[in-house]
Amino acid sequence: MKKSLFSFLILLSTLCFSQEKKEITINPLLKGTLYSPLKENKKTNLVILIAGSGPTDRDGNQKGMINNSLKYLSEDLAKNDIATFSYDKRIIAQMAAGTVDEKSLSLDDFIKDAKDILTFFKNQKKYNKIIIAGHSEGALVGMVAANGNADAYISLAGAGRTIDAVVVEQIEKQAPFLKEEVEKDFEILKSGKTFELKNQMLASIFRESVQPYMISWIKYDPQNEIKKLQIPMLLINGTKDLQVKVLEAELLKKTKPEAKLVVIEDMNHVFKEIKGDDTENMKSYNDPNLFVSEKLVSTINLFIKSL
Repeated sequence: MKKSLFSFLILLSTLCFSQEKKEITINPLLKGTLYSPLKENKKTNLVILIAGSGPTDRDGNQKGMINNSLKYLSEDLAKNDIATFSYDKRIIAQMAAGTVDEKSLSLDDFIKDAKDILTFFKNQKKYNKIIIAGHSEGALVGMVAANGNADAYISLAGAGRTIDAVVVEQIEKQAPFLKEEVEKDFEILKSGKTFELKNQMLASIFRESVQPYMISWIKYDPQNEIKKLQIPMLLINGTKDLQVKVLEAELLKKTKPEAKLVVIEDMNHVFKEIKGDDTENMKSYNDPNLFVSEKLVSTINLFIKSL
């Protein structure tokens, strides 16, 4: 009995101390957590994780939506001897300081942030290879930032089409009577101009303060951007993803045939394994007790080990 208890304590100690966490400040707007394996050496690779849309923090959480998706992924990668840096989007620091100006937000700023972080770690000359991995909107940010800078790229539930095409498809399914109006509004934004919103049913998409951000986002086509990458690429999507369908990853794969595509059965948008219906799926967005898919971790681990 004593021997069994001792063995359990040894195992628990190994699990708890197989990695270390350190707060890293890149600049006043960018802070994050560096998860490092204890056996770090010159062969250690680093993954820079880029969060998805909205005010998402380093753990993958937003106010009222706590699932720890990026936190758990970072921890699991560190257990596999892969260092990981996950950071708060700049809007988190701006919210804390009370300086958020929605009209001034731009996808280009997020791309610059990712490049600045990559440069910060490259200058340390500490890691064997540096891989950018972006989730959802962050996949596009990472795709642009990785060009000419990173050693490899990973898309986690990244879109394969421009944001207007994705939104119009969603509107067509949910409120088809709005489709024509939405298409016309997007055409204005694609010309680089803003407009006065008269239909408040579309405020979540086209409120005047967010239109400049949409203009900065809509100009990037993932299929054009991925063509520019000349590095190893991994495209991952889950079959239970309610927001980004597998089709999006397949479009990227068709555009860039040399990229590796992995579709993970039953994984949803926040990396959780879902066996039930859409109700269970949505509940997982706010359930920090569910860990991320083991297949996701092993897929990323194998890809990085093959570099």
